Amino acid sequence: MKRKNSPMKFIVIITLVVVALIVALVVINNNNSESSEGTTLDKQPPIDGQPTLGDSNAPVTVVEFGDFKCPSCKAWGENIYPQLVNDYVDTGKVKFSFINVLFHGEESKLASLAAESVYKQNPEAYWEFHKTLFKAQPSANHDSSWVTTEKILEVASSVSGIDTDQLKSDIESNSGMNEVNKDTELVTEFNVQLTPTIMVNETMIEDPFDYEAIKNAIESALEEN
Repeated sequence: MKRKNSPMKFIVIITLVVVALIVALVVINNNNSESSEGTTLDKQPPIDGQPTLGDSNAPVTVVEFGDFKCPSCKAWGENIYPQLVNDYVDTGKVKFSFINVLFHGEESKLASLAAESVYKQNPEAYWEFHKTLFKAQPSANHDSSWVTTEKILEVASSVSGIDTDQLKSDIESNSGMNEVNKDTELVTEFNVQLTPTIMVNETMIEDPFDYEAIKNAIESALEEN
């Protein structure tokens, strides 16, 4: 005698099929949002008011979330940044912007305040100050307390176009704090966990030292424009 198929069995089968379809859709969506270069978010960091190098009309934006106290940021600036500028910024294809991260506490904050003050005072002097301040970071024992107002003023005095008296006054009055706070909000909004974090338009690069991945992301973005 044949037993009738239980309705409950069909319900279980249908439920399993539905669950399998949902899982498949999630996997497909995840694959669509991740590439060999990194993870694509739903937007790119806004750079209005941020220090920006290159043609303002460049079709692709590269953003570094960086910390002046971070040794990896110093290494990135010495090894990857010059290639990026030579290949893409100087050719008008990319504009590059820097957003401050305060992962190393008060010294990061002080350096960021100084940089924002320099940018406000003389945007043309900002990038030379930026480079020189990173250069002042000690190669060994970088966790030592080296970011001081005195060191900042020493660095600034070696860069043409900076009024060090005005810079000292700006640092003491925290005049750049609104800009620093704006950067901190962006760090939170984009869930930045490590420095440097590099974004090419909406794509957050998985390995900031993989220049080929950065180039591939830029080329992909250029094709879309």
